[in-house]
Order: sequence, then C-alpha cells, then structure tokens
Amino acid sequence: MTDAAPAAAAPEAETARPAAKRKAGVPIWRVGKPDSILAAAVDTARDALAAIARPEDIGSHIAAKSEGERVVTHLFECRLRGYRGWQWFVTVARVARSKVATVNEIGLVPSEGSLLAPEWLPWSERIRPEERDAAAHGDDAAPEDSEQDAAETHDDGAAATSHDDGSQGPDEHDD
Repeated sequence: MTDAAPAAAAPEAETARPAAKRKAGVPIWRVGKPDSILAAAVDTARDALAAIARPEDIGSHIAAKSEGERVVTHLFECRLRGYRGWQWFVTVARVARSKVATVNEIGLVPSEGSLLAPEWLPWSERIRPEERDAAAHGDDAAPEDSEQDAAETHDDGAAATSHDDGSQGPDEHDD
C-alpha cells in the first residue's frame, strides 16, 4: 500500500501547479518581466547598434523583451532601404549582482509584414514544363563556348599578346 499512495499523489501535485500564461509561438521561458537593469539599458543597446549601422538607419526603440534570467533583447525600428518591416535587435545580459549590461548579440530580425525571400524550391520543382521538354529534345539555349567567342568578346588584345610572348608579369627582369 505504501507504493500506491505516492503514485496517486503525483498526478494531483502536477495538476495543482498553476500553468504559466503562454503566448502563441513564444517559448515559456520568454514569458515574463524583463530584468529592470537590462530593460533600462536602451542607450547601451543603441550605442552598440551605432557601431555597425549609421545613426539614420536606427529608428525608435520598440520594446525590451525578456529572453531568460538576466537576458533582455531590445528591438529598434530599422530604416535601412530594402528592409521594410525589419527590426534591429540587441541582446544584453548581466551576471548576478552586477549593474552593468553587456552586449551579447546584434542583428536584424523580420517582423510581421517584413519583405522576405520566397520559400526555397528544389531545382526539379522550379523548372517549367517547356524547359523540361527542351532539355529532353537536346535543345540548349546557351551558346557554345569556344576560343573564337572568347576572343571576340575581348576587344583589348593586350592580354592575348602578353600571354603569347611568354611574359611572366611585372616581376620578370632581363639581367
């Protein structure tokens, strides 16, 4: 009977624990209040970004998100051309009992509505039916490579003559 009592108590203990409130797609350890010292390190994060980006490419501070114990990620608006919807991120951390934030990582992350590259497709799925048919019949749209074609594309004969006369380059000296 002593074996059955602990087994029966274990499921009750698991259900008695309150579940942490989770956001969709966010790991449970990221839900929580950010460290106050690190959350206040906005200027430190902005200065770190200024080392890799022009000040005009760094927009306003968007958020400070907890990544774990004594680790916070600061998000800034990105104003780089071609990166619409992207955000700069700077992850800072500190050791226990320290009041100094250390920059761990800097980069760009996409947000909702960001311009992203299309999903990668294998070559076999990218070719069109007419390209498959042409390949099956031996039709090749690419021109044949030959020495004549290469010579015609280069109007400067200097490269050909220096090769033909056996010149080794600027370090060759006749003594």
